[in-house]
Order: sequence, then C-alpha cells, then structure tokens
Amino acid sequence: MKHNRAFYRSSLFFLLAICIGAAAIASLMLGSASIPARDVVSLFWRVANGLSSTEMSVTDHIIWNLRLPRTILALTVGAGLAIVGVAIQALVKNPLADPYILGISSGASVGATLVILAGAFSFLGVYAVSGAAFIGALLTVILVYMLAQERFRISVTRLLLSGVAVSMIFSAVTSFLVMTNPRAEGIQTALYWMMGSLAGAKLEQLWIPVLSVILGYLFLHHSFRSMNVLITDDTTARSLGLKTGTFRMLLIVVTALITGVLVAVSGAIGFVGLMIPHMARIIVGPDHKILLPISAMLGAVFMVIADITARLVIAPEELPVGIVTAICGGPFFIWLLRRSHYTV
Repeated sequence: MKHNRAFYRSSLFFLLAICIGAAAIASLMLGSASIPARDVVSLFWRVANGLSSTEMSVTDHIIWNLRLPRTILALTVGAGLAIVGVAIQALVKNPLADPYILGISSGASVGATLVILAGAFSFLGVYAVSGAAFIGALLTVILVYMLAQERFRISVTRLLLSGVAVSMIFSAVTSFLVMTNPRAEGIQTALYWMMGSLAGAKLEQLWIPVLSVILGYLFLHHSFRSMNVLITDDTTARSLGLKTGTFRMLLIVVTALITGVLVAVSGAIGFVGLMIPHMARIIVGPDHKILLPISAMLGAVFMVIADITARLVIAPEELPVGIVTAICGGPFFIWLLRRSHYTV
C-alpha cells in the first residue's frame, strides 16, 4: 500500500512536470504572432552557445524579451498564489478562503496604487511598489483575521463577510486614487493592472517575485507538520506542542509578503488560491507535505494556460489575465458554497 502511494505520487510529480514544460513551451510559441517550436529551441541553443542580444532577430527578441519573462512570471504567480491559498486555508481552517476573497489582494492593490499613481513610499526606491503592496496586504490580513474572530475562534460567516467588506472598501479606495489621478496614461495603466496582467514582465525584475515565492514555499514546506496540526482544533494543536498564536502570526506575515510581492508585479489576480488547493486536495488529500508541492505545480500550469488564453481570445488584442481567472473561479466558488459540506 505504501509502495503504491509512493509510486502514485512520483508519477503525479512527473506528469505535472511534463505539463509545466509543455505549457511553458506553448507560452513561448503562442500569441498574436505564432512562432514555430524549432525557432524557440534554436534560440535557446544559440543563447547557450554565446548569442548576444545585439545578434538577435525580431523573432528572437519576441521570445527572449517578451514571452520568456512573461512565462516565468506566470509560473511564479500561479505557484505563489496557490501556496498562499493553502496557507490561508490552514490558517482559518476553511477551504473557502483565498487572498482575493479575503481582501488581501485589494489591500495590496491600495499600497501598490499609491506608489504607481501618487509616488508614495519613494524612499524604498526600486522596491517601493513591492514594499507598499506588502504593507497593504499585511494590514489587510490582520484586519480580516481580527474581524472574523468570534469568542476566540474563527467564524466562517464572519470571515467571508469581513473579507468581502474589506475588499469592497479597499477597491473603492483604489478606484478613487485612479479616478482622481490627473494623468490619463497613468489611469489606463492602473486600470489594466488592477484587473491582473503579466504583460509588463521584465527579466531583470523577476528575481524579487521568484525569490519571494521560493523562500515562502521553503518556509511553508518546512512547517507542513505544524499546518497539519493547525487545521485541527486549537486545544488539540496546543496539546501536541504547537504554539498556535506564534505560528498563526508567522503564516500571516509570510502570506502577506508573497501576496504583496505578486500583486505588485501582476496586479490583483483572483481565485487561483481558492481553486488550485481544492483541486490538489481532491487528488492527494489534506497532508500539507504533498499538498503544497502539488498545489504549486498545478497553480503554475493553470496560470500559464490562463495567460495563453488571455493572449489568444481576442488577438491581436489581449485580455487582462485576471478576467480569465475570474471567469473560471467565480463558478467554482459558487459550486463550493452550494456543497453541503462547506455551508456556513
């Protein structure tokens, strides 16, 4: 039995790795201008053999400077939002939670919009957008968590209502900042960013989100036993030696950090952290040791496919990827709510 489980998991990892590779290659090939796979392979071969940017053709520049950064960012955002969803659902002991529904993305958006449109937090330099988004996300998750408390436990109803209320307030603040901005170009950029977009990805700026997601994942994976215990009742968790208050605060900081950084580079992309962990639980069960990596891989694949769809559906124009994830995630959320096991 144990051998069969190990074989199943190994096969699943292998299959998802193939899916990630296939999705990434498709992302490099597809767009308003289709590029043959041989040209993609040829470019990477020539880069490995010392090709410089000055020697690249127009097609090479499209692949290397536009689609490759976008593909890496899609993989990073998908994996990051998925593991944040896993962590938040463990934090509040409910599968209906994710950073978008709980208003965390909206809080991060307020911070990032203040930088983009008003030049706030300029003392942070090149890290101003990421830093402001992190601060906004951190304050939001603490606020929602406090509002959801009912007699020292999390109420699911209060959690969802608090998240919706806080999200609406922060969305209104963001809209106010956008509408009162005097620059038309800034308004258009901010509106597109608010709906979620991966179009502005640049290779030299990707290290911040990539490093944040990797470090966040390593912390969460190292803490998988604590997360397994946390989803039980607090009395049981404390009897097993878990300092629930301290660990919850660590989860709050880590999820806010990842969410803030990802919102800063991609805008508010919703429902990934809700859908992907739930799908992963159906496949591998609730053990966070396997749930976290499977969620990260599924999230990466889903986000790349969503980005490809956003590029192709009204080509040569493109949709904000947040619209695609919302079209998928909205019905999924309604389905979860209607399942008797998740009634609140």
